[in-house]
Amino acid sequence: MSSTATHNRFHGLLAATAIGVYLLLLVGATTALTDAAASCAAWPACGDGWTTPTSTGGWLALGHRLAAVAVGALGVATLFVGVRAGIERRVLGAMVFAGVLYPIQAALGAFVAIGGADATLSAVHLTAGMGIFLSLVAALAWTLETETGNPDEESVDSVDLDPPLETTYEPDIPSNRRERLVATAKAYLRLTKPRLMWLLCLVAAAGMALAATTTGGLTIGVVLATLGGGVLSIGASGTFNHVFERDIDRRMQRTSDRPLATDLVPVRNALAFGLLLAAGSIALFAWVNALAAVLGVAAIVFYSVVYTLLLKPNTVQNTVIGGAAGALPALIGWVAVAGEVGLGGLALAAIIFLWTPAHFYNLALAYKDDYERGGFPMMPVVRGETETRKHVLWYLAATLVAAGALASMEALGLVYALTSVVFGGLFLYFAVRLHYEQTESAAFRSFHASNAYLGALLLAVVVDALVV
Repeated sequence: MSSTATHNRFHGLLAATAIGVYLLLLVGATTALTDAAASCAAWPACGDGWTTPTSTGGWLALGHRLAAVAVGALGVATLFVGVRAGIERRVLGAMVFAGVLYPIQAALGAFVAIGGADATLSAVHLTAGMGIFLSLVAALAWTLETETGNPDEESVDSVDLDPPLETTYEPDIPSNRRERLVATAKAYLRLTKPRLMWLLCLVAAAGMALAATTTGGLTIGVVLATLGGGVLSIGASGTFNHVFERDIDRRMQRTSDRPLATDLVPVRNALAFGLLLAAGSIALFAWVNALAAVLGVAAIVFYSVVYTLLLKPNTVQNTVIGGAAGALPALIGWVAVAGEVGLGGLALAAIIFLWTPAHFYNLALAYKDDYERGGFPMMPVVRGETETRKHVLWYLAATLVAAGALASMEALGLVYALTSVVFGGLFLYFAVRLHYEQTESAAFRSFHASNAYLGALLLAVVVDALVV
């Protein structure tokens, strides 16, 4: 077998092992919150230690232990293949660290099963599992960086914030009055960035569903006002973004046909439209409660001013810090029901915050040349494509760990756990393929996989919290 084939097989085994560990992590967290562990309070099996289970919960606990054996064997096989492939020292070190930690984590699981789900011991058990998972993903990111990266790629210190206008694109604008009227109506809709609304409203809905399991207070009026305020808030933020970036949009092929870039909508009208949407949003949030209104204002200001004017054109970390804009709807949803910020809302917000770079870096890779024309210091433009692909994996791993931590909430069960594993594994697959293919279409596939992951995860939160 060729060296390349051996390395490819190693990468596949390593990714499979990481997802296997993640499956154990989430199913373990779920069984710890149910009667499953108590139904099989012995080791390695139930009863006297060698008896088969007599309940569904017992079979779930035993299945978790058998899966742990299988994943451990897969890890050993992966390490063997890696050594044969001649993996570099840092990759080997990460795998050995995970290999040493794995039996310790299994022993902690045995103590939890025999002695009961003590809160401290369960937390240590969960933390050890996260450490194993992160070590394996680190090994995967490093080996992919070495095998598929471009060694000649160099970082740049800065990006030309005022590139020449020779690259301006001239979109076709209808001259017929009726067609132009229809185009103008569509333009105002486009100002609101409607494609962002469904996902961000789902974020707020998940926040409301989680809060309802701890405090109650979920009513139709609160749901409609919160989601309505969210839609208007997103619309206002998007409109202000169009206004502030209209000159830059003219330089970029992807954005050159935006309403303000083509003068289809006057700047004055767009500002008035944005202010109207913002006022409506704040009014709806204020009807729910004052804190929701404050957070709503913060969301609009952060995206429109902090992200658009300060972060996006000035720092390569714009996407990372800007993730706070997408995380705020989680807090707004929680606060709308609970009336105060809670750990569940913060945990959900952390998932969105960490997911944002893993999601958006794919788009930045696909539109690298366009962002360079616009003068934006996006990660691929400043640090290079190899570094960006590695960061997709870093932030994906962090997102999955945050999602695993959220699984410790009693409101969430197997629907949430399995959804996170299946769609997280799908996202990981396409992120790995991106390293091999390094094409615009591969970046878009990873981008869409990230959308599918978050959408499915949020739906699972709602289902587990309100239906199951």
